[in-house]
Amino acid sequence: MPKLGDWLESHPHGIYVRPADAWVDPSTPQAKALVTHGHADHARGGHGEVWATPETLAIMDTRYGEQVGNPVAYGKTVRLGDVEATFVPAGHVLGSAQILLEHRGERIVVSGDYKRRADPTCAPFQPIACDVFITEATFGLPVFRHPDTGDEIDKLVARLHANPDRCVLVGAYALGKAQRVIAELRERGHEAPIYIHGALQRLCDLYAEHGVRLGELIPVAGVAKAAMAGHVVMCPPSALNDRWSRRLPDPITAMASGWMRVRQRARQKLVELPLIMSDHADWDELTQTIEEIAPREVWVTHGREEALIHWCAMRQIKARALALVGFEDEDD
Repeated sequence: MPKLGDWLESHPHGIYVRPADAWVDPSTPQAKALVTHGHADHARGGHGEVWATPETLAIMDTRYGEQVGNPVAYGKTVRLGDVEATFVPAGHVLGSAQILLEHRGERIVVSGDYKRRADPTCAPFQPIACDVFITEATFGLPVFRHPDTGDEIDKLVARLHANPDRCVLVGAYALGKAQRVIAELRERGHEAPIYIHGALQRLCDLYAEHGVRLGELIPVAGVAKAAMAGHVVMCPPSALNDRWSRRLPDPITAMASGWMRVRQRARQKLVELPLIMSDHADWDELTQTIEEIAPREVWVTHGREEALIHWCAMRQIKARALALVGFEDEDD
């Protein structure tokens, strides 16, 4: 009798879907790639053909040049060989998708990276009944329980208002996190111009083109230092403490990341205002998602696999690690 999911092969550089002759999120160039979202550890350049959501393809075009792309809208099913593939929202970043693979009467969901929190920049995660749920475990330890996003944004705004002669410089990953921080500020009534590092411009423009409300964004280049006092300035994490930040008015250094829960990481990056904001599910969201979906098996792609596998075993859910490489924690 065939083993559940034996038509999928786990390799260090990706998941091979044998009856479709295609790969999911391969880290090396392949003839056919199904891509869950646009982060560089999942979406690489150089593939022959790419199946992804229109938004993910737009992100890949922006980062790697024009792709040989096959756009798949949410809820649409495409047939690749003997496999039907359906793209469903993952709630991670703009265009992020879970990929439901159906073959031989079995349903396998490759969730990519996902979160369960509301996010004004992307469609919310949609649970899908399946036999095998392939999940990340970036924050797969009970210590990781993310606080309310609104409370973290309120901390940022309060610090800004308390220091009108300074700016708050927020380091945030260029794809997804930076746009989410800006959109969350707008959601909470902060309509003042926000200044941005040049490295964020193209992706912010792309988000705005896809209907995400970011408000007035002004490039820092050429702006007088005094003009930025009392304002939020956004930059990639790598620019937080480099020479670029010297052009700013006595910046309060902040960083938006799930890793800001770990005080040592905040100290290492010289972060004065840690903002615990993640685009990945925390421990409770990972475990509640598995309970909600109730799969027969759970396969873990990367992160803190051991704790999540142990949690599954305690509930008589078969689980194993896939040991994929090349998936980074990012700056989340």
